[in-house]
Amino acid sequence: MRPSPTSARSHVAAFLEMASAERGAAKNTLDAYARDLEDYVAFLKARGTNPAGAGPDDVRAHMADLAERGFKPSSAARKLSAVRQLHKFLYADGYRTEDPTSALDGPKRGRPLPKSLAVSDLERLIAAAGDPGPEPTPMARMRAARLACLLELAYGAGLRVSELVGLPRSAARAGASAVAVKGKGDRERLVPLTPLAKQAMTDYLAALKDCGREAEGPWLFPAPSESGHLARQVFARELKSAAARAGLSPAKVSPHVLRHAFASHLVQNGADLRAVQQMLGHADIATTQIYTHVLDERARAMVRDLHPLGDG
Repeated sequence: MRPSPTSARSHVAAFLEMASAERGAAKNTLDAYARDLEDYVAFLKARGTNPAGAGPDDVRAHMADLAERGFKPSSAARKLSAVRQLHKFLYADGYRTEDPTSALDGPKRGRPLPKSLAVSDLERLIAAAGDPGPEPTPMARMRAARLACLLELAYGAGLRVSELVGLPRSAARAGASAVAVKGKGDRERLVPLTPLAKQAMTDYLAALKDCGREAEGPWLFPAPSESGHLARQVFARELKSAAARAGLSPAKVSPHVLRHAFASHLVQNGADLRAVQQMLGHADIATTQIYTHVLDERARAMVRDLHPLGDG
């Protein structure tokens, strides 16, 4: 057995290092693990133990504590997943002789259907996003063209928000029919571009040039941020503002809802589920199968509307 790390902090640090180096976990994933495990370590410390000494009763007590603190089953399940992975790592690498989470059940949770938007709502949203106002400045025109471009790409290509804001400038090269996207685990995939998305990129780059912010830098959506590109939070904020202008509830509109709409509308119109899986970048077809709910709804509607006894 390997020597145990000297502190709870080093248990977590060793796990995060492994997740980054061996699994290629993204920064957002590592940050989420760190937050969830910090909470777990603090709970164990209050009980006089740490991850190297925790038993099944300690893990159960942690889950009960989360429930008492009002965490939803989905959030508690995510936190338990981080705890499980930490203990599997400590066991596999010889820091412990057993895994205290191996026989534990997770919190019961339903699988919510993905939220989406009607095509008519998306048309209103894109129109509102691309409107720079009655007397726009070059900067206002650029921001409107940028938001319209982001929307066309999010809905037209089904990109994750981190993939979207981090697109390289080369994504807008002339004549491109698809864009190469680096997704979770650094897996790369090709996503087709719609004519509307290609035109939106052309219009946006022209507006960017008109306000004197053309050319240099690697990003399609440059910004004065630490990363050098537009922050996810800025896109989400501008999207909700456009939703309000379009007469839609801002609470029902988010970058992820656009990705769900992309997949739901494709499946509803007969797209092959494997093709949708590849475009979304899902590693497992089971993740994509949630979008078959639109087929279930359509089947129910057909029975209701077309079957002779449908009104019965």
